[in-house]
Amino acid sequence: MTLSDKSLTDQGLPLAAPQGRILLIACGALAREILDLKAANGWTHLDLTCLPANLHLHPDRITNAVRAAVARHRDDYDDVFVVYADCGTGGQLQQACAEMGVEMVAGPHCYSFFEGNERFAKTSEDEITTFYLTDFLVRQFDAFIIKPMGLDRHPELRDMYFGNYEKLVYQAQTDDPALTEKARRCAETLGLAFERRFTGYGDLATSLARLRR
Repeated sequence: MTLSDKSLTDQGLPLAAPQGRILLIACGALAREILDLKAANGWTHLDLTCLPANLHLHPDRITNAVRAAVARHRDDYDDVFVVYADCGTGGQLQQACAEMGVEMVAGPHCYSFFEGNERFAKTSEDEITTFYLTDFLVRQFDAFIIKPMGLDRHPELRDMYFGNYEKLVYQAQTDDPALTEKARRCAETLGLAFERRFTGYGDLATSLARLRR
């Protein structure tokens, strides 16, 4: 399947004809990773649909969008699993999932579950001056960082936004030298030191693996 990062950002990923027993309702920023995991593990019991990744620019809209997606599809499946962390909803998404009787990925955000929630909880206090990027965010750096912050029009704002950060950590889900080089350039653009940290799929993989066939 050929995926466009722009379409995943703006439209998400529509649901194909139902084939599996469990529907994953995910953020478009996770589509590639989930599809790779499905293919590598033969998880044919899992179907996938994604909401637009740009909902992360408006976290207050995520919960209602997930509610609508669950209501739209749940009658076609034995179970629904929400592949969002809290993602800035202030606990509202977790509450909504509990009310709807569906499970979701644990963790405050994707940086945490890619790193591993337990490990991230132990290290994050020592990394409060760290800015994180994933594979998707490196590819979509302009769409999610530069343009929303107005840095394309007012580059002088960079130090106001990032002056308190010290380094950029690229959490690499895949071993892609070209993507690593782009992440390094992202760090340079923001005036930050660069660190590449290979996380793979972290708790995303283990969470999906637990879903019964």
